[in-house]
Amino acid sequence: MLAGIYYGSMYGGTITSVLVNIPGEPGTIVTCVDGHKMALNGRAGPALGIAAFGSFIAGTLSLFGLMFLVAPLSNVAIRFQAPEYSGLIFMGFSLLIYMAQGSKLKAWISVLIGLILSCGGVDTLSGKTRFDLGIMVLKDGVGIIPLAIGLFGVSEILVNLEESQSYTVIKTNIRNLFPSVKDWAQSKWPILRGTVIGFFIGYHSWWRSNCFFLCLLRG
Repeated sequence: MLAGIYYGSMYGGTITSVLVNIPGEPGTIVTCVDGHKMALNGRAGPALGIAAFGSFIAGTLSLFGLMFLVAPLSNVAIRFQAPEYSGLIFMGFSLLIYMAQGSKLKAWISVLIGLILSCGGVDTLSGKTRFDLGIMVLKDGVGIIPLAIGLFGVSEILVNLEESQSYTVIKTNIRNLFPSVKDWAQSKWPILRGTVIGFFIGYHSWWRSNCFFLCLLRG
């Protein structure tokens, strides 16, 4: 029941990602890339439908995987220390710069800005605050949700203001929420890849917040 409530609330962010190009949740940022383009082409219904079905399939498989693999994976997760975390961080930076389109210098600048923003908050080892500028809200670090919504929302507004052409509001009902056979054929492998990648990333986040529980499982 709790998983259903969580997935339902997360899917609410998909609606704004597809229709307005503004993510309602951090997990729906990528949905803006293809979902909003489908909405502009008159296929908002299939975009919302495939996002809902994909989320349901991935969430269900991840729950079963968590039930059966939590004990053996805990032995691997507990061994993750500073060298492994550093390797993951550098791998993420490398992939981000490799996949960046356009100027590599701008990609490096974006990576450095993101790294600086992630250093704010309370240090888990010393308990001291860093880069909080005396502001109480920044003691918990920069929130990913307002940052993502602000970046996409402000950029979408600026893009609309920059374009001089006039817009006409088309008021139509969203139809065809059930994806077609062609949509399923094009989406089956991305759904499976996202399920596998999301399971391990989600398990890692869950492990960090339930380290004591995993230590008990390990014995």
